[in-house]
Amino acid sequence: MIADGTALAEVVAAFAAGSGPVAVDAERASGYRYGQRAYLVQLRREGAGTALIDPVACPDLSGLGEALTGAEWVLHAATQDLPCLREIGMLPAALFDTELAGRLAGFPRVGLGAMVEGVLGFVLEKGHSAVDWSTRPLPDPWLRYAALDVELLVDLRDALEKELDRQGKLEWARQEFDAIAAAPPAEPRKDPWRRTSGMHKVRRRRQLAVVRELWETRDRIAQRRDVSPGKVLSDAAIVEAALALPPNVHALAALNGFGHRMGRRQLEQWQTAVDRARALPESGLPQPGQQVTGPPPPRAWADKDPAAAARLSTARAGVSALAERLGMPQENLVSPDTVRRICWEPPTADAASVQAALAGYGARQWQVELVTPVLVAALSARSA
Repeated sequence: MIADGTALAEVVAAFAAGSGPVAVDAERASGYRYGQRAYLVQLRREGAGTALIDPVACPDLSGLGEALTGAEWVLHAATQDLPCLREIGMLPAALFDTELAGRLAGFPRVGLGAMVEGVLGFVLEKGHSAVDWSTRPLPDPWLRYAALDVELLVDLRDALEKELDRQGKLEWARQEFDAIAAAPPAEPRKDPWRRTSGMHKVRRRRQLAVVRELWETRDRIAQRRDVSPGKVLSDAAIVEAALALPPNVHALAALNGFGHRMGRRQLEQWQTAVDRARALPESGLPQPGQQVTGPPPPRAWADKDPAAAARLSTARAGVSALAERLGMPQENLVSPDTVRRICWEPPTADAASVQAALAGYGARQWQVELVTPVLVAALSARSA
C-alpha cells in the first residue's frame, strides 16, 4: 500500500505515463467511522499496473488527479465514490460508470461481482466489502480483495460499451456519464435528524424536539470521537426516549437502548438533551413535517386533485411501457419525481412545452426526446 510521499510521487508518474482509461475505486468505513471519507483508493491503468493508496497517510491526492487529466475514469456506481474522492482532490473530467451502463443495457443484476461474472465470465472473490477499512495495517486478504475491484473494470467497461452500442444506447450512456461528471457537490441535507429510523412513530412536536436534541448531541459526540453515530446511540433508543419523554436519569435508564451498560455520565448527557427539549417554548418546537417544495405524496392526489391523479396514472403507464420496450428500469428512463411534478403542475400539452419542462427538471436530451411523446399523450388525453 502506498503510504508516503515518495511512493506516491512514483505512482503519479507511472499513471501519468500510462495509457487508456483508468479504473478507480474507493473503500470507506461506513458503520465504523464518522462520515464517508475514503480509507483506501485503488487504481489500475494500462502501462502503470495497480496501485493501492492510503488516503489517511496521503490525504492530498490532487497531484494524482491532475496527472489523470484527460483520461476517462472507470468507476462502478460512481455517485457513491465521487464525494469521498472529491474530498482528497480527485475528480474526473470524463467517466464511465459500469453499474449505470448495466442498468441502461437492461442487466437484471448490476453489482460488480454479478456484472463481471455475467459479462466477462470471471467470479470475483468477495467477503470483505463490509469490513472496517480504517483498520491499520490493512490485512493482505483485504488488500487483495480491494485490488480485484479494479482488476477487470476496464475490461468490463469495454464489453459494456460494445453492448450499449449494439443496443443503440451508447449516446444515451455518454450523456448520463457527462451529467454525473459535471454535477456539483450535493447540498447539505436540511434537518438531517428527520431521517432518524422510526420517525413515523413520533407525532407530537415536543417529542420531535427530543429527537432533534438527541440526534444533534449524538452527532457532535460521533464527530469528536470519529465513530459511526449508530455506535454512540441507536436510532431506536432516540425514538424510545422521544416517545417516553423521561423526566430524569432513572426513568431514562429504564428505556431500551439506555440500559445497565451505559454509565452514569453518558446517561446524564442524554438526559440533558431531553431536558433541553422539554424546556423549549412552543415557538421553539419543530413542526411535524418538513416543508414540502414539490407535489404531495401520490396517495393523496385522488382527494386533492383527481385530474392530476388521472394524469399521473396515465403517464406512469406510458413510461412503464416505454421502459419495458427499451429494456431498462423506469427510473433510468426518467426520474419518477420529474413525472410527478409535470403531472401535478402540467405545462401546455404540446411537445415544446413538455420538452422545456423536462429539461428544467434536469432530464438529459435523450430522455427528453424519448419521454416527451409519452407525457404529451398523457396530458392531452386528460385535458380532453
